[in-house]
Amino acid sequence: MAEIFAGAAYWPQVERLEEQALSVRAQLFGEQHPVTLGTMLDLATAYWHSGKLEEAEKLEEKVLLLRKQEIGEEHPDTLKAMTSLAATYRVRGKLQEAEELEEKVLLLRKRVSGDYNSDILNAMANLSATYRNRGKLEEAEKLGEEVVLLCKQVFGELHPDTLTCMANLATTYRSCGKLEEAEKLAEEVVSLRKLVNGDHHSDTLKSMTNLAATYKSRRKLQKAETLQEETLSLYKQAIGECDPSTLVCMVNLATTYRDRVKLREAEKLGEEVLQLHKQVFGERDPDTLISMTNLAATYWECGKLQRAEVLQKEVLLLSKEVIGKDPPDTLNCMTNLAITYRSRGKLQDAEKLEEEVQSLKDKTQ
Repeated sequence: MAEIFAGAAYWPQVERLEEQALSVRAQLFGEQHPVTLGTMLDLATAYWHSGKLEEAEKLEEKVLLLRKQEIGEEHPDTLKAMTSLAATYRVRGKLQEAEELEEKVLLLRKRVSGDYNSDILNAMANLSATYRNRGKLEEAEKLGEEVVLLCKQVFGELHPDTLTCMANLATTYRSCGKLEEAEKLAEEVVSLRKLVNGDHHSDTLKSMTNLAATYKSRRKLQKAETLQEETLSLYKQAIGECDPSTLVCMVNLATTYRDRVKLREAEKLGEEVLQLHKQVFGERDPDTLISMTNLAATYWECGKLQRAEVLQKEVLLLSKEVIGKDPPDTLNCMTNLAITYRSRGKLQDAEKLEEEVQSLKDKTQ
């Protein structure tokens, strides 16, 4: 039953079912039984999608500790738990912890498997993404290029994992400022995805989304807008407007409208996607917070500063609750609100918030 709800993205229902299942299985089998630990990870996933990232992290840390004790750190189930925890660290902005754990996963995968396989290549891809997020762009690019080369050798150019790694490398090129290389590779990925999967496949649509982002980085805004509108139409046909991927596409298009100074369209679409995010996932979901942040920025551009301030305060409060005070996303929320305070002449409030931001940055350096 939990799998049915998960497929429909009803994560609060999934959460309740997994909590009940965990309670029953812990009583029947004990806390350290593989079935119980598997249920703990399922519950952590539900917490993750409900925006309860701190609870997810604590549960994943517990699972990892117990699995190390029971079956050792080289067991596939232990490595799976390490991979899940590293992903949570990454989302919570704990990038150093994510990097250290992913480096360990890669080392253990190589030790256990020897030859390159999908698990090793996925571990390399995850680590490359974390390097990119930490600003270690040279390491990210080098590892990303190695992964693509190995995937082509092991799986072939048209294999889904190869295409995913090519897409990730295109993103890394974009982060490095190698925009021409990023665009060329992203266009190749879209072409190959359409050839292998067709226009409506989720992987094709993701690659179109990434290509549009590259167009935006190159200030080819009309191209980006046209591609995003096409992608959104295909998403709605394929999976409906309430699917997470459709909502991300709507957010991206609203941002492009704002960049092209189509503020009426940006505001209308931004309000629509925020309503859908709250309706489907609740206000604590990380993607809901992104939608709120983007809509607040649109209000600001429209000169609706009071609306922007109200929404930014709400985002900041929720961000502190969901991911904590220290992560970069929360600090960005504080910075945005301080800018709005200054724009509204609330200089004392702005200075107080700016000092708090600087204090938190100094503490984390």
